[in-house]
Amino acid sequence: MDQPNYAGFWIRTGAALIDTVLILIVVYPLLTLIYGQDYWTSGAIVFGFWDVILNYILPAIAVVVFWIYKSATPGKMFLKLRIVDTTTGEKPSSGQLIGRYFAYYVSILPLMLGIIWVGLDKRKQGFHDKLAGTVVVKTGATPR
Repeated sequence: MDQPNYAGFWIRTGAALIDTVLILIVVYPLLTLIYGQDYWTSGAIVFGFWDVILNYILPAIAVVVFWIYKSATPGKMFLKLRIVDTTTGEKPSSGQLIGRYFAYYVSILPLMLGIIWVGLDKRKQGFHDKLAGTVVVKTGATPR
């Protein structure tokens, strides 16, 4: 059996940067339209209702929806990556993917160690992958 082609730290970072730019392309003009240029120079942690919706709620929903329907975000799709179940190599369940999203907080909180762990782990899993039972592979690769 072929060894799976796990996606490593740098290609996954590239996918995250692509996703961030795409989100900014949508969010930046909307927040500027709603709050004006003061939004970008204010020291406020939360500027208002639309700030929370556009910066936190909608991106979270978009990410999970992309994961559920495409097994990848646009950045991962562009770089030909997909999220698969660790055991089966198939599409993860919706529950796994929702749990994976919330597990990102576990990965981020200890000084980003759970994200950095992708570069150290033999299967290139971050803490969020381990907790959700997922791996990120290059398209066509299946883990075993």
